[in-house]
Amino acid sequence: MIKQTLFGLAVAMGPVLAAAHSKSEETMPADGATVTDVPELTMRFDDPMRIISVTLTSPDGDVKIERETGMDPTTEFRAMPLEELAPGSYRFDWRGMASDGHPMQGSFSFTVVQ
Repeated sequence: MIKQTLFGLAVAMGPVLAAAHSKSEETMPADGATVTDVPELTMRFDDPMRIISVTLTSPDGDVKIERETGMDPTTEFRAMPLEELAPGSYRFDWRGMASDGHPMQGSFSFTVVQ
């Protein structure tokens, strides 16, 4: 009986726990997009997120970027490459802290063509 009660409680709480964390709603460029230039990297979240670290990586290594958004929790994070991105594949990785205190991370990829 106790196992059934605990199982029922876990099933009932699942959606509540899943909804507790912020998630990336939209990125620019969009994940998997093919673009000709990248003036800005943007992520939008459904709940404020404190972005702690970001990395933009190409096949040749890390690309220097500048944060436009500070360390305060925000629903929109912005950064920009410090140089024009050469054609190729890129991956943007981020780590942050959700408003409920949980560590979060994610990534999105895009391809630049001429």
